[in-house]
Amino acid sequence: MFSFFRKTPPPNFPFKELGTDTHSHILPGIDDGAPDAATSLQLIEGLLELGFHSFTATPHVMEDMFRNNTDTIMRAHEKLTCAMKDVQMHVPVTVAAEYLMDGNFEQLLTSKEPLLTIQDNWVLFEISFVQPPRNLKQLIFEMQLQGYHPVIAHPERYGYYHSKKSALEELHALGCYFQSNLLSFSGYYGPAAQQAAEYLAEKGFTSILGTDLHHQRHLEALRELKLTNGLKKVLEKGN
Repeated sequence: MFSFFRKTPPPNFPFKELGTDTHSHILPGIDDGAPDAATSLQLIEGLLELGFHSFTATPHVMEDMFRNNTDTIMRAHEKLTCAMKDVQMHVPVTVAAEYLMDGNFEQLLTSKEPLLTIQDNWVLFEISFVQPPRNLKQLIFEMQLQGYHPVIAHPERYGYYHSKKSALEELHALGCYFQSNLLSFSGYYGPAAQQAAEYLAEKGFTSILGTDLHHQRHLEALRELKLTNGLKKVLEKGN
């Protein structure tokens, strides 16, 4: 039985001000997030305790690892919805995706397959942690031609941009929204990612904050998150 009204210490960060978590991996058995519905419920309960009140699940769509599509994502969402009903958990959970810019994503654009959006026409995408795709700008432009607003996931975590911040500034100038992970501001992903997250936030580039929640370790780290200057700037801007 889930203890929705369990007394827990208040979090250090005002998660309530965000309201909706627009980047999470809480759908069961579909990527490297929750492996089953029971874990999904535990993760959602933990996020509710932090102060969130609704969620957009963004499972990975990757050509070589998580070959998800609208059908697989909707089936996982239905499984979660049934599990939530069983325990009388009435929480809004919508679905989108976190698309890797790979060959599969190019094919989706070429075939004009409808993309899942985190809100309105906003499409969340990530790029390789090894190197950016050579045709990154072209793919962004094609997304825009098709009426989408590109949202780059956790730009602060791409190491090759840490010494080349002008490339991030160029992506912002091209019209990309930036979604930063809350835990980046705590040093969870290392000091370089933390510094990059603060830099982007202070420059006013960060439009969206999300948990990118995958597992309980992320929840535990989120409970310790403190309000930094960069996070204050994003909240003041209106997230």
